[in-house]
Amino acid sequence: MGNLSSLMFPLLLVLLAVPLFLSARKQKRAVAEQQALLNSLEPGDLVMTTSGLYGTVVESDGSLDDTKIELEISEGVVTTWLRQAIREKVVVDADDDVVDEEDDVVDDVADTSAITADEPAKAVEPAKSATPVQQDSKK
Repeated sequence: MGNLSSLMFPLLLVLLAVPLFLSARKQKRAVAEQQALLNSLEPGDLVMTTSGLYGTVVESDGSLDDTKIELEISEGVVTTWLRQAIREKVVVDADDDVVDEEDDVVDDVADTSAITADEPAKAVEPAKSATPVQQDSKK
């Protein structure tokens, strides 16, 4: 019985150490991938921040240090972010940029030649009058 308990303690330590070791490896790999992403950013790259904001990396004028990056979030609107706030580089498919001309074709066009600006629009059905509702006043 004493021999069994002396084997249980080292086995218990191993069972607790293995998940810690594996999670540390996984975290180290994630940090390395994030650092590789940040090092690969170049002007013109489309990125998404951790808050879900999409922007384009713009070339900085050298006044920013290595911890900050400038993103253009709209035409002419440039914001400064911490580099760690960049979550991922967004890959734009070339197929998404091509406009499908068949989608833009309108099949049925309503005849609007009878409508003039001087005439008010007429409702299809006349509006029904609402019936007032009696409320009991309890005090």
